[in-house]
Amino acid sequence: MSLNRREFLHVMSMAAAAGMLPGTASAMSGGADKAAAAKASAEIYNRPMKGKVRLLHITDTHAQLKPIYFREPNVNLGTGPAFGKLPHVVGHKLLKELGIEEGSTLAHAFSYLNFQEASETYGKVGGFAHLKTLLDKLRDQAGGSQNTITMDGGDLWHGSGTALWTRGADMVEASNLIGVDIMTGHWEFTYTEAEVLKNLNNFKGEFLAQNIRVKEDSLFGDAYRELVDANNGMGLFNEDEARPFKPYTVKVVNGERIAVVGQAFPRTANANPQSNFPDWSFGLREDALQELVDSIRENEKVAAIVMISHNGMDVDIKMASRVSGIDAIFGGHTHDGIPKTTPVKTPEGGVCHVTNAGSNGKFVGCMDLDIQNGKLKGVDYSLLPVFSNVLAADAGVQKFIDDLYNTKYDDKIVESRREDAFVNKERLGKTYGEILGEELAVAEDTLYRRGNFMGTWDQIIVNALREEHDTQIAMSAGVRWGTSVLAGETITMERVMDETSMTYGETYKSTVTGAQMKDILEGICENLFQKDPYLQSGGDMVRLGGMDYACEPNATLGNRISNMRLDDGTPLDPNKTYTVAGWAQVESIGDGRLMWDVAADYLRRHKGDMKLKKVNHPELKGVKDNPGIESYPGKLS
Repeated sequence: MSLNRREFLHVMSMAAAAGMLPGTASAMSGGADKAAAAKASAEIYNRPMKGKVRLLHITDTHAQLKPIYFREPNVNLGTGPAFGKLPHVVGHKLLKELGIEEGSTLAHAFSYLNFQEASETYGKVGGFAHLKTLLDKLRDQAGGSQNTITMDGGDLWHGSGTALWTRGADMVEASNLIGVDIMTGHWEFTYTEAEVLKNLNNFKGEFLAQNIRVKEDSLFGDAYRELVDANNGMGLFNEDEARPFKPYTVKVVNGERIAVVGQAFPRTANANPQSNFPDWSFGLREDALQELVDSIRENEKVAAIVMISHNGMDVDIKMASRVSGIDAIFGGHTHDGIPKTTPVKTPEGGVCHVTNAGSNGKFVGCMDLDIQNGKLKGVDYSLLPVFSNVLAADAGVQKFIDDLYNTKYDDKIVESRREDAFVNKERLGKTYGEILGEELAVAEDTLYRRGNFMGTWDQIIVNALREEHDTQIAMSAGVRWGTSVLAGETITMERVMDETSMTYGETYKSTVTGAQMKDILEGICENLFQKDPYLQSGGDMVRLGGMDYACEPNATLGNRISNMRLDDGTPLDPNKTYTVAGWAQVESIGDGRLMWDVAADYLRRHKGDMKLKKVNHPELKGVKDNPGIESYPGKLS
């Protein structure tokens, strides 16, 4: 049973007395009285302003409007220059690196350790009504919202049933209610261009992306211009530079000029269906970024330049080392909850502070800028967990959520790329809450996704795919979004949608040879473990059901995958053909049912026996001493 608010505050105050809460370390190191420190931390989110400007950061909330559970990874391998460096440190080594006491509240927030038991104790995290309460506290402590900028790093509009059914519109309104000033994007672009531009017209803040361009052919045609005209000019910020979106903005905050540059996910066109954004091109565009930063420094007379990024943390660290003039990067995409900045030396000898603020609304990043005489002198940063049983729900945001869940599913819904699957007739007339609240089964294992190789939630998905399409093997993309379910907790339709809802969720059945399967796995491995961060995509390894394999992450392309075997132990023959089920094809559109309905029916059928008999954890080679892996349930060699 989880602690109530009073009990939780007591536990947190004891942790503060031990110097374990953000912001208490400096007081304790100065010899402050421990009893006084404990008393002062009765309000665990007390963050007095330590500068002139406060920057608040959320990212990768994945449309989680309500409080959830989310398990941090026990496998987050770093290779090459990333070996042993944050964020590629997990478990006990991570706590040691951060100076966090094992068994503490922060140990639960930032690591996978004792996830089931700690979650039962401390309750759920996140939720936009609770997030709004924390953001308001942090704004008030800064002297008011006029002294702050609130930024969202993308993946805001995607990841839930309600986001899919409203095409992201619910999250636009939610972000307006909590006061997001600036955002960039990634999964936002998995809606159609028309939907993206409509949503951005309804967003009260600014959308920034210096690294997106309008394709040349689109600028010369009529169709794109008509789309832009239909959306009040949104989608063509600067025709001469072929920019669809504003690259940066300058905010005057507490009398100081602060520039914010936007960096959308550079590999969107590789990772997601290009048919949804046929007129836009993406990329890192490092040279253009440096030119932009130089221009801002020369012409805007700013005290600081920061970047809101969806590159992924490793990419941000490399970019910070190659681009001068950026003071801090507020990163996303890789879901890394790291409660301190990574200071990176820039080419001109300055320092760029790289951060990443986790996912699912679980954290708020808070950076205070110490600005003196118009120049940045230092930063103070903390990453605050959003414990929803401590922070009261904001009444206005809660009403919005309640009203949304009372919305009725109708025939205007679009769930699929296939017209015959736009609407699920069985859902017609039911409210979103009724649909999502359906109890499907009771979890007998802790269900999670996050981790480089396999999660228990993913095993359910691949099992469902194999059963649906009667195949030997199933494949599921190694995406990092998706909430967790505790053992003993009821699995609702909402939790299924958390794992599967997307605009291209069609399933399929196909065949591959053993040789093709090796090539597929080698290619995905290269995307993940390529030593150059600029060539990585930031996801995790494809999840497989029905077969096992061995992987050597530190090997070279073509040499990482071996010992591929079916579940019965039969080796995969390079020349033999095998049946494979999957979902979420990027270029093709599967002719099978949507993944959430496949998974829901699987759970309904198996609700009497939900214990996972096997989880297809691959054998891992050469990573025993890597601090990015701990308590691995598969074979290590």
